[in-house]
Amino acid sequence: MDQLPTLNDIRAAARVIEGVAHRTPLVPAALDGDILLKLESLQPIGAFKLRGALNAISKLDDAQKARGVTCASTGNHGRAVAYAAKRQGIRATVCLSNLVPDVKVNGIEALGGEVRRCGATQDDAEREVRRLVEEEGVVDIPPFDHPNVIAGQGTIGIELLEDRPDLETLIVPMSGGGLIAGIAIAAKSIKPSIRVIGVSMDRGAAMAESMAAGKLVDVDELPTLADSLSGGIPGNRYTLQLCRELVDEAVLVTEHEIYRAMAALLLQEGLVAEGGAAVGYAAVLADKIRSAGPTAIVISGRNVDMTRLCDIAAGRPVTVGDLVIKPD
Repeated sequence: MDQLPTLNDIRAAARVIEGVAHRTPLVPAALDGDILLKLESLQPIGAFKLRGALNAISKLDDAQKARGVTCASTGNHGRAVAYAAKRQGIRATVCLSNLVPDVKVNGIEALGGEVRRCGATQDDAEREVRRLVEEEGVVDIPPFDHPNVIAGQGTIGIELLEDRPDLETLIVPMSGGGLIAGIAIAAKSIKPSIRVIGVSMDRGAAMAESMAAGKLVDVDELPTLADSLSGGIPGNRYTLQLCRELVDEAVLVTEHEIYRAMAALLLQEGLVAEGGAAVGYAAVLADKIRSAGPTAIVISGRNVDMTRLCDIAAGRPVTVGDLVIKPD
């Protein structure tokens, strides 16, 4: 097992990604005077994932780059890997389940990534990645469970506390745990008293369930507005341990609460946010997290089907799998 990333690793990652990944703004929310929004949705690929992909790909040697890279993704990591690989002239193959929306597939292909649709779940996509690694020698860039990826995402934690040293709580979308683990390492190394809260949808929250059980838990992948948070965490080596040690609380939100948050972010905050990026805001809006002092919510991405977002903004019902979500 490689060593878990440290604050020094995260500071090194910040130097690697500087000038490519944006230092995103931290802006006051209309929702509450103590709430600030960290706008990772403004990254060049529309999501925070660029940080980890850039850092991980920077560590490859020439022989690895020549073989190309691959990854399993729910969309945003694939876009990040395609973007980072294209900058260095590396071939990128992105494996996606059939649950990933077309808008994310199109974004990957627009960056030159080769997309492979692989079955109904993230586990199916992971199996194709393993085949590519074993049979073709391609290098896997994992979406979350890798020290260099975690360190890249952790650069957000440094920026948050440089911009607002008085922050008392960080609210972070939680899926495989790379984002929240990296942020928590950085933030708690700098300010041990800070609270870190992870938020997931209540349909297939693999990390939240695994944290509660104290071991890896298999979950059913279900269609959700928060599609970027879908997927299991099989074979986890790093992020479950880090989340259990560093995340103070895990909160789950419903599809209806995500719907309300996406609408509010657009209509009240003027922000396009995908469902997975809206979960922290949803938890606050639903009073599942009470702000106590300066609090930052990470708005992790904007890669959403705009037709669906327009329906949500207009208060029209939307269908997710067999679930019809209606406004209040």
